[in-house]
Amino acid sequence: MKKEEQWDSSEVSCIFCGKKGLVSFPLATCKDCLKKDGEEIKLHIEKVHRRIRAKFSLPYLQKEEGIRCKICANNCLIPEGEWGFCGIRKNVGGKLRSFAGTPSRGWLHYYFDPHPTNCVAEWVCPERNHYGFYNLAVFYNACSFNCLYCQNWHFREEERFTPLYSWREMVEVLNSRTTCICFFGGDPTPQLPHALKFSKEAWERWRVRICWETNGSMNRKLLEKMAEISLVSGGIIKFDLKAYTESIHIALTGVSNSQTLDNFKYLAENWWREDPPSVVASTLLVPGYVEEEEVEAISRFIASLNPEIPYSLLAFYPCFEMQDLPTTSRKLAYNCLEIAKNAGLRRVKIGNTHLLS
Repeated sequence: MKKEEQWDSSEVSCIFCGKKGLVSFPLATCKDCLKKDGEEIKLHIEKVHRRIRAKFSLPYLQKEEGIRCKICANNCLIPEGEWGFCGIRKNVGGKLRSFAGTPSRGWLHYYFDPHPTNCVAEWVCPERNHYGFYNLAVFYNACSFNCLYCQNWHFREEERFTPLYSWREMVEVLNSRTTCICFFGGDPTPQLPHALKFSKEAWERWRVRICWETNGSMNRKLLEKMAEISLVSGGIIKFDLKAYTESIHIALTGVSNSQTLDNFKYLAENWWREDPPSVVASTLLVPGYVEEEEVEAISRFIASLNPEIPYSLLAFYPCFEMQDLPTTSRKLAYNCLEIAKNAGLRRVKIGNTHLLS
C-alpha cells in the first residue's frame, strides 16, 4: 500500500453505530457491532473480503456448485474453469486439478534459521538451546484464510507457482546441522499433501523434529497425519487462535473458526505430550478487535482442555489492509496476560514485546 493511501483509525467511524476509535477503515465496523452479527453486517463483511481478494485475482468462498475440495474447512465447491479459495486448485474440464500442493509440486520458499529462532513455541522447545544448529523454515505460498492484517501477504503478489519444489528436492536441502523443520506461510493447510510427504521422508532420513504453524483449518484426516509425524519426531503443532467469537473471526479472516476450535480440541484431547508440549496456542492482540474479552474466552477454552497447554500472546504490528491500527499497547498485553492466568492457564507468555507501545 502506498504511503498516501494510509489512513488513521481514530478518524474512522463505525458505519453501523457511528462509534469512533480503533475502527479499522477496511472493515469500518466496530467490535460491538460485529458481535451483533446481523444480516446487513454479514453482507458488508463479505463484500469487504471479496474486494480485497479480487485485487489478487482470488475468489471468495465457493459454495453453490462445482467440484468439492475437501482439504480444509472452506469445503469449496469450485465451478467449471474457476479456482478454489486458496488459489492452487482449479476445476478443469469437470476435474479438480492441483497446480501446487502435491508431493511433486510444492509452491514455497525456504531458508535456514539459526537457533534460537523466533518460532512461536521457541520458549517451550528444546531446540532453543541448540546453538550452531538450524531450523529449516518452509513458507507455503497459499492460505485458507484471508486475514486483513496478514504480515506475509506479499506472497500473493508473486508469480503464481514459482518456484515449485518436489519433496525429493526438499529432502536434499537438509543436512546434519538441521535439527527441525517448521511449516508455515501463508499456511501449510492448502499444501499439506506436499508437506506430509516431505516431512515423512525427512524424518526417516534425518530424524529431524517436525513442527507446524497453522490456522488449524485442515480436515481431520490430514490433521491426524500431522499429529502422528509431530508426535513421533518430538515436534509441536502451533495453532493461531485468532479470535473466539465467530463473527469477529469471520470479519478479520473471512472464514469461520468452527473447525479450527474443533481441531484444537481434538489435538488437546487425543495427541497431548507433556515435554516438549505437542500443542501450543497463540493469539495476535489486534487493537479494537481482539482484546481482553476475546483472550478470556480463548483462555477458558484452552484451560478447559488442558491448563498446561502453552499460550503465547503476540503484539500486533499494522500490516496489509489494517495499517491504520496502532501496535498493541503494553497495558492491553499485560491485562490479557493476567486474564489468561486467571482463566487457569499455567504457561502464558507475551511475545514480540519489542512491538508494545
